[in-house]
Amino acid sequence: MSTPSVTLGYVLVYVPDVARATAFWQRAFGLPLRFAHDSGTYAELETGATALGFVAEATAEANGGRFRPNRADGEPAGIEIALCTTDVPAAWQRALDAGATAVKAPATKPWGQTVAYVRDPDGVLVELCTPMG
Repeated sequence: MSTPSVTLGYVLVYVPDVARATAFWQRAFGLPLRFAHDSGTYAELETGATALGFVAEATAEANGGRFRPNRADGEPAGIEIALCTTDVPAAWQRALDAGATAVKAPATKPWGQTVAYVRDPDGVLVELCTPMG
């Protein structure tokens, strides 16, 4: 019996307002819309091989039960979304201009990667970084 091949298909973020979250991520990070359901409860942004999706919190609760919601005034969840770019300072500034909250300004790590952190309006931690290798 062979082991089935597994790939990462989606990263989903539960949000109170899918349209608002999607619009912010489009402005802040330039990610094009891949799909939006007419119900307004689900949308995906194009990020390459893996889509970034936003799901209405009510739908998330129906699918998986209770969860700790992302909120700007709370601590970020124990996860981050990392977006790679060759110009971290420009991406960081664009995110701030779109309404992100600064967490850590761009800095070069000892291994040579440039990294910065922001939080989106729902409090989701976003890493902006240069590609590795």
